[in-house]
Amino acid sequence: MDVKDSKLPFVFSNFAMTADGKIAFASREFVPFGSDRDRENMMELRATADAVMSGARTVETPGVTLGPGGKKFQRLRLKRGLAEYNLRVIVTGSGSLDLGADVFKHGFSPIIVLVSQSAPARRVEQLRRAADDVGIFGETEIDFRSALRWLYKKWNVKQLLCEGGGAVHEAVIRAGLLDELHLTMCPVIFGGRTAPTVAEGPGFGSLAAAKRLRLARMRRVGNELFAVFNRAKPA
Repeated sequence: MDVKDSKLPFVFSNFAMTADGKIAFASREFVPFGSDRDRENMMELRATADAVMSGARTVETPGVTLGPGGKKFQRLRLKRGLAEYNLRVIVTGSGSLDLGADVFKHGFSPIIVLVSQSAPARRVEQLRRAADDVGIFGETEIDFRSALRWLYKKWNVKQLLCEGGGAVHEAVIRAGLLDELHLTMCPVIFGGRTAPTVAEGPGFGSLAAAKRLRLARMRRVGNELFAVFNRAKPA
């Protein structure tokens, strides 16, 4: 089991997944396929997080702002002693990000962009003008352990919710940083050999190297299953 140091946030993730394990079509076009209860669950989870983190392609989806989801959840955040609005963290190792995306049109909370050293200097400057802060970690891909330690220290992020996409999520898992995974399993099949899953990227290559989880709880609501997995305890 991976051991995290005390200067890192608690990292939890949330995905809706088809019965065949997909989170979008092979075209990479995302169309919401979960129920209203699944969306409510997403906002309930956001209401426990200091920051919500997503990759550039996820954030570029029209309508995505990474916000708390309305007054009901803003009040819930305040009741829990959190800021009324969560911080928003966007991951783009190369610096490729549409600065005209909807997320930049809503200034209710700081936007923090994480890039690697491979991002061109000119692009980093553009990101600095559009966002509230830019963190540079890692040479060719983002060093998530260093990035999350920085978020903890500079931005006081104690609870970090990762909402994708699959490549960002896999990198967080591979770095040994994921503490809890929330999955909504939906009764629909997308198919597609190249359709994205909750963990894309290079993968682990063997069962011995695979990351282990423990089923903490599961419930059925309507025609969907809501499961929560935690880090596996040492054998």
